[in-house]
Amino acid sequence: MKLRDQMPELQGATDWLNGQVTKEELVGERPTLIHFWSVSCYLCKEAMPQVNEFRDKYQGKLNVVAVHMPRSEDDLNMDDIKKTAEEHGISQPIFVDNELKLNDAFENQYVPAYYVFDKEGKLRHFQAGGSGMKMLEKRVNRVLDETEAAEK
Repeated sequence: MKLRDQMPELQGATDWLNGQVTKEELVGERPTLIHFWSVSCYLCKEAMPQVNEFRDKYQGKLNVVAVHMPRSEDDLNMDDIKKTAEEHGISQPIFVDNELKLNDAFENQYVPAYYVFDKEGKLRHFQAGGSGMKMLEKRVNRVLDETEAAEK
């Protein structure tokens, strides 16, 4: 995906955990952070407390959706996905992408990967890897500030 591209439809999930959301529910009201992770990804687990912190800190201002992207056959086990989500406090909706349909729509190649969309659903920031959470927070804040300024 390129900056300013429109958020893809959230279609093709093999399962949803913690509730299901659609693009229509996400776009229009507030910005959205979509993060890709995998049960076999150490960096994903390491970054999860910071993602959960974003979710809690910006509750009501920022939509947060997790996408579980399998990296091997071992990552397809739903019990493992549920257990890991529970262990790491992932309470936001989780799109289980066992057939890599959403992954392909995003043209995503990484875990962890973070996509920040503005309230119109346009991609404003992409980041991959375990480091740079300060940069991610800066970008999220910029999009939130623009949203608040536009509402005044």
